[in-house]
Amino acid sequence: EMDGVPYVSQLPVLPGEYFDYDFIVHDAGSFWYHPHTASAEQLGRGLVGPLIVEEREPSGFQHERTLSLKSWHVDKQGAFTDFSVPREAARGGTPGVLSTVNGEHAPTLELPAGQIVRLRILNLDNTLTYRLNLSGGEARIYALDGNPVLPRPLGKDYWLGPGMRIDLALKVPAAGEQLSLRNGPLRLATLASVASGETAGSWPAALPANPIAEPDLQRAETLRFNFEWAGALSQNIEQGGAYSFWQVNGQAWDINDKTCADRPIATLKKNGHYIFELRNLSQYQHPIHLHGMTFKVISSNRRQIEPWFTDTYLLGKN
Repeated sequence: EMDGVPYVSQLPVLPGEYFDYDFIVHDAGSFWYHPHTASAEQLGRGLVGPLIVEEREPSGFQHERTLSLKSWHVDKQGAFTDFSVPREAARGGTPGVLSTVNGEHAPTLELPAGQIVRLRILNLDNTLTYRLNLSGGEARIYALDGNPVLPRPLGKDYWLGPGMRIDLALKVPAAGEQLSLRNGPLRLATLASVASGETAGSWPAALPANPIAEPDLQRAETLRFNFEWAGALSQNIEQGGAYSFWQVNGQAWDINDKTCADRPIATLKKNGHYIFELRNLSQYQHPIHLHGMTFKVISSNRRQIEPWFTDTYLLGKN
């Protein structure tokens, strides 16, 4: 009842109405809030933000910063432009032209020299996938999409899709030095080290796992889902509907269509165990998200992986 999906768990909250969300928070992590009705425009106008759930016990981090990444569809005068262009929406999405961190373009953020700082980085965009890198900095991954992982080096690049989050531990260099947080070659923010009277920090232990039940793969039923670009476009337009460029197992969905709840793509049993085999048949990588749920990534045909819990997975193209 508190999941917020229109026509599935509740009716849309119309202009002038209100709805109080009331729920128990079981899992610590970096999350976010956003609307599902007319989401391209509402997110495009900025109705989105981080939702941080802290650990029950001290995490071991003495310092932390939350970095909200977002691009904006604006012209040179700062006026909004089209939030979605059909030709682009049918491919990788309609990207904004102005990138911001916490609402600022290319800000400089001061961090205490010699300390280990937790950076909660959230992609609050509904289109743009960031190729994050922190060249010259020593950073380790501590959590992905709200779920702790065994700490490991960040590496050269990390692809952060729409709605995805990553918690990093960054070892801040000596005072006066600077690091650049980048999206590929594009600088998103400058991290400036400033003098600190504290003794040098040490790497915290791994974050405690969230209380998530392990799936029983021996009992699990396998369900297959194909994600593809397909031409349900003409049928939808002829019926007076909106453009629809994407299909799951040959069916197109519009989350604002009140009939969606009556056309489930699969029916699952409560307390059942399932393996979802996901195939991206398009030319573009795409984040796959289970709303209000957590799942475990167990294998990929592209690379060896260490299984981990998440709520979103960036499925590679083809």
